[in-house]
Amino acid sequence: MGFEKQLAKKKDAIVKDWFDRVSGTYAPDTAQFLKNVQDPINNPIGQSLRTGLAGLFEQLLVGPDKEAVKTYLDPIVRIRAVQNLTPSQATAFIFVLKTVIRDHLKIELDDNRSVRSLFAFDSKIDSLSLYAFDLYMECREKIYDLKANVERSKVYHAFKRAGLVVEAPEDDPGL
Repeated sequence: MGFEKQLAKKKDAIVKDWFDRVSGTYAPDTAQFLKNVQDPINNPIGQSLRTGLAGLFEQLLVGPDKEAVKTYLDPIVRIRAVQNLTPSQATAFIFVLKTVIRDHLKIELDDNRSVRSLFAFDSKIDSLSLYAFDLYMECREKIYDLKANVERSKVYHAFKRAGLVVEAPEDDPGL
């Protein structure tokens, strides 16, 4: 049986374990909430994680399509970008999948062919992590731009209230 077929056969267990381990990166009470509350209205972060991780794993199995990967990866990365996490912490959830796969395929990984297939799959995971990092950096840049605009606006309004800003009339030729 091919490596991807072995993974596909254990897909549900692998995705569930991956979700549990990613949830475990949060505070214990938050992790419990993410795992136990299934309602997407009351637990949108848990729902985004469940949907995203399942979709990402499926994409890794079939050969990633960049747009489909972005559909699943973007919500997870956006959530982690606004949390108090370092870039490595925010994107490390991708690498957790390597450990999960090894745990679920211990017996199957005893021959050289399977190990070579594992290394090839690891390469897909590494590429996914690089893409996640790019998305993370885009989100952080947007956050910093928004913060800078808010601060600029505060300063402008403070100067305007103090009478330090004079607005030019619209029909002024700018001489």
